[in-house]
Amino acid sequence: MDIVSYNPGHDGAVVHLRDGYLVSSVEAEKDSNYRYTPVSSRDLLDAFGRLEQVPDVMCTGGWWPREARPTGPPPHVGYRGIVKDEITVEHRRLLGKSIPFFSSSHERSHLLCGFGMSPFPQGSPCYALVWEGAIGAFYEIDSDMNITLIADVMNEPGNRYASIYGLADPTFPKNAPFSRFSDAGKLMALASFSIRGTPTAEEEDLMAFLLSSEHVRLDLYDRLESSAYYNVGTDDTEFRNFAGIFSDRIFDTFYRFAKTNLRKNLPLVIAGGCGLNCDWNSKWREAGIFSEVFVPPVANDSGSAIGTAIDAQLHFTGDAKIKWDVYSGLPFRMDSPVAAGRYDVRDASYEDVAHMLSSGLILGWVNGRYEIGPRALGNRSILAAPFDDSTRVRLNEIKQREQFRPIAPVCLEDDAARWFGCDRESPFMLYTYRANTDALAAVTHVNGTARLQTVSPSTNVQLYELLLAFKARTGYGVLCNTSLNFNGKGFINNLSDLDTYTADHELDGFVVEGRAYLRRSSERYTAYRKDGGR
Repeated sequence: MDIVSYNPGHDGAVVHLRDGYLVSSVEAEKDSNYRYTPVSSRDLLDAFGRLEQVPDVMCTGGWWPREARPTGPPPHVGYRGIVKDEITVEHRRLLGKSIPFFSSSHERSHLLCGFGMSPFPQGSPCYALVWEGAIGAFYEIDSDMNITLIADVMNEPGNRYASIYGLADPTFPKNAPFSRFSDAGKLMALASFSIRGTPTAEEEDLMAFLLSSEHVRLDLYDRLESSAYYNVGTDDTEFRNFAGIFSDRIFDTFYRFAKTNLRKNLPLVIAGGCGLNCDWNSKWREAGIFSEVFVPPVANDSGSAIGTAIDAQLHFTGDAKIKWDVYSGLPFRMDSPVAAGRYDVRDASYEDVAHMLSSGLILGWVNGRYEIGPRALGNRSILAAPFDDSTRVRLNEIKQREQFRPIAPVCLEDDAARWFGCDRESPFMLYTYRANTDALAAVTHVNGTARLQTVSPSTNVQLYELLLAFKARTGYGVLCNTSLNFNGKGFINNLSDLDTYTADHELDGFVVEGRAYLRRSSERYTAYRKDGGR
């Protein structure tokens, strides 16, 4: 069965399932489009251009209020809803063929994405947590794939979490209709700077105000002008302390509920944008409440189209499980030649690239199809040696972002326990681990943790071979790994953008499928050549 599904909302994507296998996920923000964007006509053309026949089923995810009709039935199911009876199926024509058009709720899209991509077999019950901008709830999925809402623990946890960044940031307009999507990730980085765990009386009052109202209303910021954190700036030490305290308070609210009410020792599936909070994911693993914890690499709305496709597959076939690969995006486009005279161009072995990186060069690294989800996992990455904090500084300058943002390590799976105390695979950069050495300063955050990605021959063979070569040269199978993207946009996926980015952001060069482009005007590349690098 061929199923095509799209999420029309922010973090939009168009997904193709064939006979239970994820063939592709075309994400709207990729190829240097603005982050968090909805699906465009080009995304639909890219996705449909890869089809070999008219799909058997078309699916639309729930909730996109801009498409609401003044009269008549809505074009798709809404935001909330977990009951199978709320699913809609209509027959319409597509390219001359009558096929079913399926729709289920946004809430179900998260639940089915998390469960369908998890290693937990169908028929085994589990708990699920959906926490995102609007939903903060626990569920139980039984052996027959019936979903029961256990409790709405907190409304809008993601929106509440992000709200304090805008409170402190003087550049944030206090009359904005909603928080910036990017604020949650920035706050996650700031919370790691917190060294004080006990809130002041004023902070208790502020948290009560932020957590007690039914909805997060940014138009209430004018009631917080007397707060010590109003426009104080995100560099303020006490605000950073409060960021950690507030983060812990939100997590503890869910933890206390789970410890009291979820007593079956079932596995837990986590979905929703808060599933990208690596600190929270690690706390759930360490909580001792669940037998296992799984978070998909597309926990945010980039996985909603996958979830709706899985829901349709369940509806028509009874199967809620899929086989998938995180590298299921589109191939890189060699769309135009690079600027004449800008590069020395040649084939480069893994040993050659390892030599460049160990000599201080910072390189773009492109292989195969792009990663689904927001984390760069070694196919659309910027790589660098992990040893000096000055490398972190330069990487943040290249990426044109705040210096409090950490850089993640990518590490050989076999070396992860030695350097990070990680005794399991962690291929999707979704958990934090504590570094065991001072030698990896560029990838160790201020609190001593690292957002680790592990690599084996089965997860990414090209990156694995490069890490082996780097280890042979330096003794460490570890590199800096950060996303290859313009600020505020998704991964670069064509040569002309990569050429522009390298020149404007002063990368030392890039490697595409084993072909190195080394920028002749780079001082580091010049020094590398003088030191004997070819």
